[in-house]
Amino acid sequence: YSTELIQRLINSIVEARDAAFLPRINNQIIIINNSPDDQSIYQLQSSHILILDSPQNIGFGRACNIGLNWVYQQNHEALVWLINPDVILPKNSFTNATRFFEENPDISLLGTVVYTPNGELEFAGGEFIQKTGKIAELKSISQELKTKSYVLTDWVSGCSLLINLKKFKDCPQFDEDYFLYYEDFDFCRRYTQQGHLIALTHQIQVIHQSSSITGQYPALKIQQSIYSYLLTLEQYTEKKVLFYRLFRITFASLFSLIRDPEVSLSKLKGVWLYFQRLVKSK
Repeated sequence: YSTELIQRLINSIVEARDAAFLPRINNQIIIINNSPDDQSIYQLQSSHILILDSPQNIGFGRACNIGLNWVYQQNHEALVWLINPDVILPKNSFTNATRFFEENPDISLLGTVVYTPNGELEFAGGEFIQKTGKIAELKSISQELKTKSYVLTDWVSGCSLLINLKKFKDCPQFDEDYFLYYEDFDFCRRYTQQGHLIALTHQIQVIHQSSSITGQYPALKIQQSIYSYLLTLEQYTEKKVLFYRLFRITFASLFSLIRDPEVSLSKLKGVWLYFQRLVKSK
């Protein structure tokens, strides 16, 4: 349900491409329609804009997999740029992206610096501290990032993620156990473990109107965030870290239940979703 946002994104893509004098570049805009009952999206379809329907709302990662698989079947050496509907591209985006991979062909996954519409920095790399289970978005540009074409990082945001398919033996896939949140972290960590280079560049920047879609459903947003966070800890930290974070989230939610019932209940529902998954996996 984001046709207007996607139209704005497409306009910025066309402007960015034309500004780079790349009208002849072999490119395809692919929209994954994760709300197939919303037919308004089809007004955007054209010879350069393909719309692929998911069977239902299957979540971010699984929907991205539909697009990735389609691209891989057409050209397994393509460069894929995953972009959120609520993102717009500055005019220099295509020039910088093309130049970057010409100069740095060994990078498998590339994140971009993300700004808000007000010019505030939203994302400048991802940090992961395994011993504590801390997964954080960096909110400041490091000196290293200012002076180098890229820096290696623990993970990058899925709201603007470039995937160099040349570096993959098979089509890269998001873990379908995730519905929303932390799927980009898992994506990066899995492929890092396989030897791929995950990098962030300041040469490519995008503007993100954060939570313009998920913000409409704050309770579900919190619920899915808690579930996905616990799922991530299960896979990338020790059990003692997982249980500590699980206990802390549960206790804090119960403690604040009277003061902030909506948020607390949403967190507890996320914990319950995770417990259900544990039961099913046994």
